[in-house]
Amino acid sequence: MLRFALAAATLLTATALPAQDAPKPLLTWPDLVGRTKPAPDATVDYGTDPYQKVDVWVPKGKGPFPTVVMVHGGCWTTSIADRTLMNWIADDLRRDGMAVWNIDYRGVDRPGGGYPGTFADTAAAADALRSSAHTYHLDTRRVVAIGHSAGGHLALWLAARGRIPKSSALYQRHPLKIAHAISLGGLPDLEATAGSPDNGCGVEVVAKLVGAPGVRPDVYADTSVPRLLPIGVPQDLVNGREDKIIPLRMGTDYVAAARAKGDRADLHVVDHTGHVELIAPETPAWAEAKRLIRAALAK
Repeated sequence: MLRFALAAATLLTATALPAQDAPKPLLTWPDLVGRTKPAPDATVDYGTDPYQKVDVWVPKGKGPFPTVVMVHGGCWTTSIADRTLMNWIADDLRRDGMAVWNIDYRGVDRPGGGYPGTFADTAAAADALRSSAHTYHLDTRRVVAIGHSAGGHLALWLAARGRIPKSSALYQRHPLKIAHAISLGGLPDLEATAGSPDNGCGVEVVAKLVGAPGVRPDVYADTSVPRLLPIGVPQDLVNGREDKIIPLRMGTDYVAAARAKGDRADLHVVDHTGHVELIAPETPAWAEAKRLIRAALAK
């Protein structure tokens, strides 16, 4: 009875706290996508498919502007999300004087998506930055790649392209050089993702992305970032402690693996943060990501 009374007293005390002292509820997707959506300055085609496009966000002024390559998530599935999910943080960077090259790609549910299409699209979209840099006054001397969720994997993969073996269908002789990569709640280890039913994307999507086992000798050799370590590029991972879509161990395990291979990799865990907060411009999580972007571009 005493234990029950103590528990009841604790509950009453908790409910009596002033509203401002209680943590704010985590953001939901409608909280983000229900807002007025800012628009990019231009859209560039890098192929003929409706999703082979890049939105360009250009600050006011003459430039050249420090440039961020941005990659959206959505479980590598076009029907879940496209590049417009990143519009709010792209606009926030534009307002702060940074240009954004916000890429799209064919997801695993689109004709030509999966392997190698999703990866080839991501690579081609990034490389197209060089041919448009003069038009939009973009500085390509030091490019930062940032991605959210599945896009966090692809942003790190873009930074790792120089490590892809020549025997791979994804090999490119002169890929766009990424100076720094930032993952926001990402899934960098595809093999671990395929073995983790608690991740919000599920496990079946990985086979759609890389191909079923046996299709190639090792379906992860040129697709999963840990297989390409060390990539020789500084990496930052920003994860929400309360993220219910991407387990925190996806970040901690990857950083440990990258450091073990000699890479400079750091994990930044933000309290009272789920998955949506990572790409909402008013949040502490995005403030941390933007701090990391600024620092990387200033080097």
